[in-house]
Amino acid sequence: MGAGDGHGTPVVSGGRARSGDSGRRVRVEALAPVMVLGPREARHLQVLRLGPGAEVLVFDGQGAQAQATLAELDAGRAVLHLGEAAEAAAETPQPLTLAVALLKGDKLADVVRAATELGVARVQLLVTRRADAREIGAQKLLRLNRVAEEASKQSRRAVTPPVLAPVALGELRWEGQLFVAQPGAEARLTQRLDWSGPVTLLTGPEGGLTEEEVLDLAARGAVAVTLGPRILRAETAPVALLGAVAALGQ
Repeated sequence: MGAGDGHGTPVVSGGRARSGDSGRRVRVEALAPVMVLGPREARHLQVLRLGPGAEVLVFDGQGAQAQATLAELDAGRAVLHLGEAAEAAAETPQPLTLAVALLKGDKLADVVRAATELGVARVQLLVTRRADAREIGAQKLLRLNRVAEEASKQSRRAVTPPVLAPVALGELRWEGQLFVAQPGAEARLTQRLDWSGPVTLLTGPEGGLTEEEVLDLAARGAVAVTLGPRILRAETAPVALLGAVAALGQ
């Protein structure tokens, strides 16, 4: 049982972090014998009512994670001592990139959150001919990266996919296979996916990609794939495409 904080609320002063306890997962820059966290993560630990001696799971966003013990905590910082390494959840056999057209409002945040949970290695934002926006501010890009970080905590991933600043569709470069979600296409992702190299999935904006854009991508080696007989919203299509990959059990 934890000690009281003087206000009738228990403060947890110990106990092992459980694998299913996403609240006790902490992102760090790198795993080290002693890790000092800044105000943002310190506030997070305070909200959880943790105290010295509590155990958390730390991860570096690159695939490594370990147990750690909270040694010091105040409003400005937290100090963690590294413990035993912990096994991370399996990732896809090759890096999986989601390339998605800029969308309005909070739609991108929803896409980034779902994409992180479904295993992408990175999210590349795109400017397409019919894109809802032509650019994105630095603060919004930072927020999207924080959404990815929180989603990696919640989904118990040791990898946090970066959300990359937008590039024009014609400037997009990729390795391995590129699949483009396109209404009317005949190919199915599940029949063409090959994990011998990296994989990129691309979805367009509301109104879709133009015929010229699809033809240009195809000329560079992309494969147009169907998402079924229905026309999906721009924020639904990337989740459906990633869901098809997840359904393969990779």
